[in-house]
Amino acid sequence: MNKRIISFIFAALSLAVTAKAQDATTWRGPGSTGIYPENGLLRSWPSEGPQLLWHYDDLGDGFSSPVFANEKIYISAAEDNKGFIYALNPDGKLEWKASYGEEWIENYPGARATPTVCGDKLYIYSGTGVLTCLNTSNGSVNWKKDIIKDYEGANINWGVTETVVIEGDKVYITCGGPVNNIVALNRNNGQLVWSSKGVGEKPAYCTPVIVKLQSRKLLVTMTEKHIIGLDAETGVTLWSYEHINQWAVQANTPVFYENSLFCFSGYGQGGERLDLNADGSQVTKVWFSKKVDSRMGGAVILNGYIYGSGDNTRDWQCTDWKTGEQKYASQAIAKGNVIAADGMLFCYSERGELAIVPATPQGFNIAGKTKVELGSGQHWAHLVIHDGRLYVRHGKSLIAYKIK
Repeated sequence: MNKRIISFIFAALSLAVTAKAQDATTWRGPGSTGIYPENGLLRSWPSEGPQLLWHYDDLGDGFSSPVFANEKIYISAAEDNKGFIYALNPDGKLEWKASYGEEWIENYPGARATPTVCGDKLYIYSGTGVLTCLNTSNGSVNWKKDIIKDYEGANINWGVTETVVIEGDKVYITCGGPVNNIVALNRNNGQLVWSSKGVGEKPAYCTPVIVKLQSRKLLVTMTEKHIIGLDAETGVTLWSYEHINQWAVQANTPVFYENSLFCFSGYGQGGERLDLNADGSQVTKVWFSKKVDSRMGGAVILNGYIYGSGDNTRDWQCTDWKTGEQKYASQAIAKGNVIAADGMLFCYSERGELAIVPATPQGFNIAGKTKVELGSGQHWAHLVIHDGRLYVRHGKSLIAYKIK
């Protein structure tokens, strides 16, 4: 093999490794779908539940989930009025801990947002509205922006909870002001790339999603009273769709499936399927259901069915994607959050029940169950699956279970 070919292959491999290293972590897994690319997982659990591999019990307060990058586990938490990023190794041992500044200390004190990691940079948005970029190797601060102050934004009753979204060299954040409602910043230096007025509403606890169409990329999020779609490259608002509930809490990330969006919230509001046209510049309602009203537990869509828990009804539901018809409702465990992998639902209830259920419209048939006894406070943090392990955050504890 001649030297030119060898050099070409080496360059191609280097580019592939670099590209992979620059892929940003995303809230609720790839595409923010709540579906994790794992296989060969256990189809049932023993009576005592899955094997507990380790637990780290010295976190501060918080409701965020772990993310995985650079062979480390990163998670946010708060001690007194300070927010910290903890970097653990895969065995649950602390490698470093670094403060990113003040955190939320009012109602339900603690870190809200899950970190986002891209290459050697980590991004965390505090409950007080400050975005900080840290070095992933030691936690040193690269740059910091007071989003609410610098862009005349607005905080909300329980503190902003947005996990920032990164696409290419842009980091997106909802400021909530009438002028700079949503902004895109250069993720390397924090400088403004574009600003959008959106519909001028306050944030609503929602983490946006990037929707990749053939002709453009959309940034889709939910603010106080609307679902909105923006051109992710330019910030132009393409459409808005009214979605109102009693307390302006839109805490679930929209789910993109089969060129449509599923957008939903609790407090009796419900959810709807919105079809996108070819270039994403318009949406059309297909159906609406008051039953599909998860408050903050997310949802997954598998093989044409939506799975999640209801708020007012406090049940676990399966809904037909095409029609909005409910296929089952079960109160076998309390309501909570849901993710999926390998054709199984992983459910974590607000009472600390942890269960696996086959993803089938035939019924909510529990194939394994245990109780999360470690940690304290609300069971609100979303589950994560990584490398054959199920991760549960409960207050000051991060717990790793073997599920493969």
